[in-house]
Amino acid sequence: MQPVFAPANYFRHLEKSEIFPDPSRPLEIDLGCGDGTFTAAIASIHPERDFLAVERLKGRVEKTARKALAAHCANAKVMRLESAYTVAWLLPSAGVSRLHLLCPDPWPKKRHHKHRLINSEEFLSGLERILEPGTGEFLLKSDHEEYFQNAIENFATRPTFERLPWPPDAFPYPQTDFEKHWLSQGKSIHQARWRRLP
Repeated sequence: MQPVFAPANYFRHLEKSEIFPDPSRPLEIDLGCGDGTFTAAIASIHPERDFLAVERLKGRVEKTARKALAAHCANAKVMRLESAYTVAWLLPSAGVSRLHLLCPDPWPKKRHHKHRLINSEEFLSGLERILEPGTGEFLLKSDHEEYFQNAIENFATRPTFERLPWPPDAFPYPQTDFEKHWLSQGKSIHQARWRRLP
């Protein structure tokens, strides 16, 4: 298995079958996957689903690939690309069952808020395009309260999304290394999930 995925064409929407061979299987995206801890763990929990990790930094892509191989996850791949572009222009339309955005860079300074993914119309419109209508979910975790509230406010203005409950025991959900780090420092992790309406 070769866990590093490179599209043949970066300038059109992909088909699910170009990423994994069986397009009938659910496809989940780990956006900004870091070193791949979450990707390898959740792919091991759900062998019936396929997982594509997305990361811009080469070193992290290589770590994610190694972790997928070590965990023998044939259902996990990693792609090196920028997050907003991946969502807006590359991922298959109505082809993603879940997209995970876990502890993203909060860009805390006010003058940098424009760089936040959750403030990008390109990203938000892309998310509407790629999630399966009626069932597709967006899952967000953040240690930064103001960033989290910013996301809540943004999604409240988009009628194509419905916020769902996310109790701690809803389903198995591995922690990222970032989450473990922040929790060890006594910080709170805020989480929310939304469903793409039909």
